[in-house]
Amino acid sequence: MRINKYLSSCGIDSRRKCEALVIDGRVKVNGKTITELATDIGDNDIVEVDGNVVGISRRKTYIMLNKPKGCVCTVKDDKGRKTVLDFIKTDRRLFPVGRLDYDTEGLLLITDDGELANKIAHPKSGVKKTYTVRVEGEPSAAELKRLRGGITYNGVKYSGAEVAVIGVENNSTRLSITVTEGKNHEIKNMIESLGRRVLFLKRVAVGELRLGGLSRGEWRYLSEREVTYLKSL
Repeated sequence: MRINKYLSSCGIDSRRKCEALVIDGRVKVNGKTITELATDIGDNDIVEVDGNVVGISRRKTYIMLNKPKGCVCTVKDDKGRKTVLDFIKTDRRLFPVGRLDYDTEGLLLITDDGELANKIAHPKSGVKKTYTVRVEGEPSAAELKRLRGGITYNGVKYSGAEVAVIGVENNSTRLSITVTEGKNHEIKNMIESLGRRVLFLKRVAVGELRLGGLSRGEWRYLSEREVTYLKSL
């Protein structure tokens, strides 16, 4: 098994971030520091990250968090800001699946299953993510058509989204927007391409998994049925 996949399976982080650990010289195999991503790990190899021996656990953890504003989707933050893991009471080594911006709230999956996290978060997976969005003003029918047809903004192409108007009030409009790519700042950039601002952004569903009655900052373990569903995507 390649080193990045091995570390991800140990619950260290996503494959991409595990690659960075290797390149930065923070990983040892049988006492020797490695920086080659093509390194294969066998059953008898001893792997360390920052001096701590790691291994693959058969039992994985799957959590849903209602992320509040004002925290970051990282394991640790070099600026001392609150992270999403500060809300989780467990001794397991977990990491967030993808990310929500600092000022975005809503459904966030947290796990130590690197393979599943990579599949859900990768843009090519096509997993639907649904958001409730409050935007400035009232987008016209033509603007909504642009969102549904796909947009290029600041040189980045965004695929078409499923868009529905929920309501209009106080010179703002609430929309339901479903996307599949998961690109950085995807919703905000799509709305800004219309010349409008996002006033509120909350993820309410990943695939068929919905946030339900979780209050801000609350979390729960996923059921076996929910985990089976995610693995089937």
